[in-house]
Amino acid sequence: MLKKISKEWLIIIGLALFKLCIHLATNTNYELHRDALLYYSLGENLAWGYASVPPFIALIAKFSTFIFGNTVFALRFFPALIGSVSLIIIAKIVKELKGGIFAIVIATLAFIFSPSFLRSNTLFQPVSFNQFFWLFSGYLIVKLLNTQNPKYWIGIFIVWGIGFLNKYSITFFIVSFLIAVLFTRHRNLLKSKYFFAGGLLGVVIILPNLIWQFNHSWPLIHHMSELQKYQLVNVSIIGFIIDQFIMNLPGLVIWMTGLITFLFFKSEKKFRVLAYLYLFTVLLILLFRGKPYYTLGLYPVLFAMGGYAADKYFKPYMKYAIIALIFLLSLPMLPFSLPVYSHEKIAEYSAKTAAFTNRWEDGKIYNVPQDYADMTGWKELSSIVIQHYNSLSPGERDSCLIYAENYGQAGAIYFYGKKHGLPAPISFNDNFIFWAPDSVDNVPLIYVNDEVGDIDFLFDSYKKIGQVNNIYFRENGLQVYYCTQPTDTFRIFYANKVSRLKQKYR
Repeated sequence: MLKKISKEWLIIIGLALFKLCIHLATNTNYELHRDALLYYSLGENLAWGYASVPPFIALIAKFSTFIFGNTVFALRFFPALIGSVSLIIIAKIVKELKGGIFAIVIATLAFIFSPSFLRSNTLFQPVSFNQFFWLFSGYLIVKLLNTQNPKYWIGIFIVWGIGFLNKYSITFFIVSFLIAVLFTRHRNLLKSKYFFAGGLLGVVIILPNLIWQFNHSWPLIHHMSELQKYQLVNVSIIGFIIDQFIMNLPGLVIWMTGLITFLFFKSEKKFRVLAYLYLFTVLLILLFRGKPYYTLGLYPVLFAMGGYAADKYFKPYMKYAIIALIFLLSLPMLPFSLPVYSHEKIAEYSAKTAAFTNRWEDGKIYNVPQDYADMTGWKELSSIVIQHYNSLSPGERDSCLIYAENYGQAGAIYFYGKKHGLPAPISFNDNFIFWAPDSVDNVPLIYVNDEVGDIDFLFDSYKKIGQVNNIYFRENGLQVYYCTQPTDTFRIFYANKVSRLKQKYR
């Protein structure tokens, strides 16, 4: 028995290390994603809440750069690591379901070669950690169902509480699971004192963020309103459902096998709540017009269920066929999953599939996938700003301000400019508005935008000092200006605009 366990864990650890090595070998090929540049900036300004996200990602950003320095590797290390840990949790769920080594291999290979999880474990975003918290709470739920020990509620609510501090969308998982439990005999577990104690503990964990939200007039509501207006409006029901199949296409047979088995097989009735959890979560996210990837945290649990079911009910040749299918389907999708190609090469590779792979959140089709377009151009932008800032006299540098139109631009200047002594950039976008000074003096300004904008009447003199020329950059043509001789209205205009923008958070 000891030999069998030892062999299982040797394979599990080997697969986890393989998963980690995949990311460590590729995750510095591209620049940071625009969202990662925002989260880095949040880490430089720790708080209990932010305009668009809870505080957990900022803490990870600060810890990452403290350990590994101000580098791309630093910010992408922990998403890669959490992906490897997730693989171990998947294996533990399979073992909890009484699945053997073959079930573990099938389930973990589906996870390793999933295009979505390869992508999310490459990016420094709350998504990777959100998927982990969904998975880990799923594992604790399986333990709860298996043992009928209500003490597991404490751990579940702790994970949910921390997960809430990472990404609010875990609420979909929580609500769906509580509804799903009501449809099974496990509803008796809701009567336990540990359920109420766990719920209270979860509230205590998230309370500082809720207080922060209250004190700042609920920025979450403002953010969700913006998402609904500019992004979620492009989400269609048909597109949402299709994406559920495409996101994990190499493991489609596996997770569908798990869902169907636990939904309809009487012998698996004990864990049917897991299938209900999936269905209710999908319906709930559809109801609130969430993005297709909001469901991704469910699929690692489905992989575990599918690995167990395939090993138990399929004939040997079918099991090997499934493994072969994973490899065959994942190989052509690999360049869309990992940054293994240059931008030039991925543009060429994706030309024939652009309608499916290169459609951005605005509904239009471009030359490269959106995430890849958000991972280039930032060094070029920052170098323009850094070079001009360093060319100024000491007196000019001491008084010069840097303004960027959006958080990606501002975050890039913040990230790359730190070691060059640049001041923190000012922006009115996302959480940068919280850090913007309420007033400024009539000083020179480095201005980053795709157009001249307001500087035309706020400064008597300005000149273009650079432009980002990168056809794969989402903001190709982005311009940088150096503005001097501010007009008398500059300070008044700035103070009024900042006051107006900050007012909704007071």
